[in-house]
Amino acid sequence: MLTIGSPAPAFTLPDQDGKAVALKDLRGRWVVLYFYPKDDTPGCTVEACEFTAALPAFHGLDAEVFGCSADGAAAHTKFVAKYKLGIRLLTDADRSVMKTYGAFGSKLMYGKKVEGVIRSTVLIAPDGTVAHHWATVKAAGHAEQVRSKLAELQGGGAAAAAPAKAAKKPAAKKPAAKSVKAAAKKPVAAKKPAKPAKKAAKKAKAAKK
Repeated sequence: MLTIGSPAPAFTLPDQDGKAVALKDLRGRWVVLYFYPKDDTPGCTVEACEFTAALPAFHGLDAEVFGCSADGAAAHTKFVAKYKLGIRLLTDADRSVMKTYGAFGSKLMYGKKVEGVIRSTVLIAPDGTVAHHWATVKAAGHAEQVRSKLAELQGGGAAAAAPAKAAKKPAAKKPAAKSVKAAAKKPVAAKKPAKPAKKAAKKAKAAKK
């Protein structure tokens, strides 16, 4: 089992293009390493497509996303091309890295206990330590779950909530009420000139007499 805060196990694995990816070279950035059973299968396709769709958000949080299975470069390349995936897929042919990360072993499949790849994800902090570990996951919705956790660890959760509170402040209503009262008082002032008009009328009658 992986322990939060402990150093993430080192690894160097090839991606779909044959380029080596070493954990030590990723220091200074967040790393999302998710393990999946097999390329181009229903659950694994959903997971890969969701991580691809969320890549702009992960890059905005200074994170790199890697999928890892035992499939070779040819299967990875075909999988990437078929679904236009933007993530890099790593090959762990002998499953040694999976075993180190607790992503290979006994699991239940259709009610039966079997040995195989355990769908799981590890979030590695910039200092190379384990920031969070999902020991077992469901493919659908998992990418958002990881993104949300990453934002939370970076303090983004509280920052995102602040603007919502500010938006609730109502517009200034008091000036509007004053203007209505002022408008209501103006017609009253217009009645005063009526007295001089009456005096003028009386003078005109007296002159006729």
